[in-house]
Amino acid sequence: MATSAVARETVFALRRQIAKIEGTLPERLQAPAAAPVDAPRNPTADVTPGDPTADVTPKKITPKNLTIIRRGLAVAPPDAFLRTGAEDLDTALGGGLPKAALSEIHGAATRDAGAVAGFALSLVSLILKQGPRLPVLWIGTAEIFREAGFPYATGLHRLFGIEPEQLLFSEAPRLLDALWTAEEAARMTALAAVILEIRGSPQRLDLTATRRLHARAQSAGRPVFLLRQAGEPEPTAAPVRLVLSAAPSAPRQTIAGPLAGSIGRSAFTVSIGKSRTALPGQFTLEWNPDERSFEERRAGERRQERAANPVPVVSASRRGKDPAPASGAVLAFAAVGSPAAGDQPSPGERAAHRRPRRAG
Repeated sequence: MATSAVARETVFALRRQIAKIEGTLPERLQAPAAAPVDAPRNPTADVTPGDPTADVTPKKITPKNLTIIRRGLAVAPPDAFLRTGAEDLDTALGGGLPKAALSEIHGAATRDAGAVAGFALSLVSLILKQGPRLPVLWIGTAEIFREAGFPYATGLHRLFGIEPEQLLFSEAPRLLDALWTAEEAARMTALAAVILEIRGSPQRLDLTATRRLHARAQSAGRPVFLLRQAGEPEPTAAPVRLVLSAAPSAPRQTIAGPLAGSIGRSAFTVSIGKSRTALPGQFTLEWNPDERSFEERRAGERRQERAANPVPVVSASRRGKDPAPASGAVLAFAAVGSPAAGDQPSPGERAAHRRPRRAG
């Protein structure tokens, strides 16, 4: 019995610690209207029959004796969330993406970089639509900008309503510099949002670094979007992680019906990879550039199917020490005018190679 009691206390302590980390620690609140504080308690409710030592004195319920369990995000004000416009996704996320927090948008492969960036720009468009049109800072390393490129200025205005001068870029030579810039920018209230784009699974992007970004976002009341390109879904301090990929676009709609062979609105496949309040789910969203909002595509609607990709996909970047294997056979071609195979240089040419190089 003593062993089971100790084990039970250990389990309760671990559950309490987990609840404290997740922000779901039971809090003692005021008594509800259905149970008034001064309501008398039944003196014989907890009395064992035949016990002469039982205390039958009437007792009152005090606020300290009442415990009501609530979740931190469930009681947040409605304006604390960024609603995407897709009702099912917003409902699954408990109201939308948190505004004053770090949100992770993950792309499994490099070819999904365009979809991840487009979805992030859509969220920025929603933010600028609701509040003051402040600038947005996009931070990344030279590696990610070389692989994924930069957004097109004309498309920013036409698709997302973002002026080119509103989107600022900061290209850092190292990941350490990018993280430092993101932390300093996350505390600034003069920015509408901060975007940090990282490629692969670097060791410096750990729980400590993401906790600092999340804390800065909470204190400033501004969102910080962490774009993970071609990396592993590793633990971060972001309350929400969305996994993005491109979805096949629908044909353009005309008065006579769908226009065959045309390409319609941009579409995204959004999966809830991690959330403190939501269950895993997958949604297909279309971005409406005219209304500046998302529209959910229903499962019963007929859309174009994505053709099979015959090109092999490069595996995600890992933290291993061994380099990637060779991509294939290496072909060598003889240069024009070069000696044939087996030819040896003349004695004069051989001696010239042994001479020291002269400057000037």
